[in-house]
Amino acid sequence: MKQKFYLWVEEYLFFPNSFQKLISFLLLPLTFLYMLIILIKRTKARESDFEIPVISVGNLIVGGSGKTPITIKLASKYENPCIILRGYGRASKGLYVISQNGKVLEDIQTSGDEAMLLANSLPNASVIVSENRVEAIKKAKELGCKIVFLDDGFSKYNIKKFNILLRPKKEPTNFFCLPSGGYREPKGMYFYADLELQEGKDFFRIITIKKDNKEAVLPKKTVLLTAISKPNRLLEFLPEGTKMISFPDHHTFTKEDIESISVTYEDYAIVTTGKDLVKLKKFKVRNLYLMDLDIKIDENVDFSIMSEYIKDYE
Repeated sequence: MKQKFYLWVEEYLFFPNSFQKLISFLLLPLTFLYMLIILIKRTKARESDFEIPVISVGNLIVGGSGKTPITIKLASKYENPCIILRGYGRASKGLYVISQNGKVLEDIQTSGDEAMLLANSLPNASVIVSENRVEAIKKAKELGCKIVFLDDGFSKYNIKKFNILLRPKKEPTNFFCLPSGGYREPKGMYFYADLELQEGKDFFRIITIKKDNKEAVLPKKTVLLTAISKPNRLLEFLPEGTKMISFPDHHTFTKEDIESISVTYEDYAIVTTGKDLVKLKKFKVRNLYLMDLDIKIDENVDFSIMSEYIKDYE
């Protein structure tokens, strides 16, 4: 029942049916109030330069558009980078250095799933979680980092940065802001991006199925287990007939969750994402496969403006 509700909400936010469109229109007064608050925040903000290049990888819509894998792809090309993110789903609060120069310093309860995935994927980087991005940038400089990547930092108007905005492969038919639609900021804000990258045009997801770190083929009886936003998008990379068990984004799996799934799907293999795997490792799930994600950026994407921005700090 919960899974159906979360999928209904995502449908409402991005690709609503007639009934959902009616709800969306009824909520427009709240949406206009929300947009007014966004406008006031942007107008009143004053940018601060922290004397270190800051690259923000963000999006305008709620949920995932590939921010984490794009950040991994870009940060891997630089010496001594630091990735800063809020750390959604973590049990901690405040500023924590999750990894320093590739050495993981905290557990997943402290880091949250995305931060731990970043820490495991970037052996030469540092990862910081903090609600206060300004303090996190100062900490990154203290650690000697040379460049900062802000995960989901577009709305941090008080920070001077290079803004990369990701566009989804399929643009939502619902173009309203919250709560009438899935946009966190008006769609016109794409104008303020220094660089736009659209999935399916500027970058592509490359999925390799792995088991025990080796390339593998999924059995016919497979169930997808995930706790990411818009989970239906994963099904296009999996065999037809794959069943799906989805939880809310950043959900912390419990022993009861895994035991229930193991009983219900006793004869099935389980496939999951890298973001989910960091939370599932402690349960030693049998017959577990990984959707290993890589990003291919189109060779025609021009990063020269970003390169010039970074050079200005050298």
